[in-house]
Amino acid sequence: MSLFLEKIVEDGYTSYNITRGGYFLVVVLFVLAAALVSYFMNADGKGKMSIKQLTVSALCLALAFVLSNVKLFKLPMGGSVTFFSMFFITFIGYLYGPRVSLSAAFAYGLLQMIVDPYIISVPQLLCDYILAFTALGVAGFFFEKKNGMVVGYLAGIFGRFVFSSLSGIIFFADYAPENMNPVVYSVLYNGSYIAAEGIITIVVLLIPAVHSALNRVKVEANEKSIKKQVSLG
Repeated sequence: MSLFLEKIVEDGYTSYNITRGGYFLVVVLFVLAAALVSYFMNADGKGKMSIKQLTVSALCLALAFVLSNVKLFKLPMGGSVTFFSMFFITFIGYLYGPRVSLSAAFAYGLLQMIVDPYIISVPQLLCDYILAFTALGVAGFFFEKKNGMVVGYLAGIFGRFVFSSLSGIIFFADYAPENMNPVVYSVLYNGSYIAAEGIITIVVLLIPAVHSALNRVKVEANEKSIKKQVSLG
């Protein structure tokens, strides 16, 4: 573990910082995730992703990462309300389906892991940064459903909530106030910032002009593959 994580003991509590070896491992995994995104087929299953689709996915990933650092407020042990950062990961799923969105969400989790992480163990790291953020990619399973943008977003943030709450129950039970059930504490703690960002995002998505504009982005982001299908037909 010392190759990838550096042990820090402060006020009787043990945490870890990522070492240079750890950052190198994250970069390797990020490259592999990017390779998976480029390998996976289009949502229609007709062929690999086009340059345009890769560019759009990369742009959404970059927007999500940048906006994740625009925090409306931050909780002391991790978790914050950001400016629509989770939405742009779920939006990749709305554009291109689950295989691409899960890979992109995994890459996003790696990026979050290197920016001010709070790590107390490897299992907690996996739960909070890999599983929780990868769960946002569940949104891709709803890309063809009615109201798939909104439904997919809700499914994605619920997936993150499940893993974040599970992490709180397993790894941060000691932080629960006296006489308070750790399960209730974790659900309320993680639900507070995820629900707050979710409500703000849904309100914006339900604005007709915003909803129409994002649907237009989906059409244009898939325009090349649609034209190709028409020409082959």
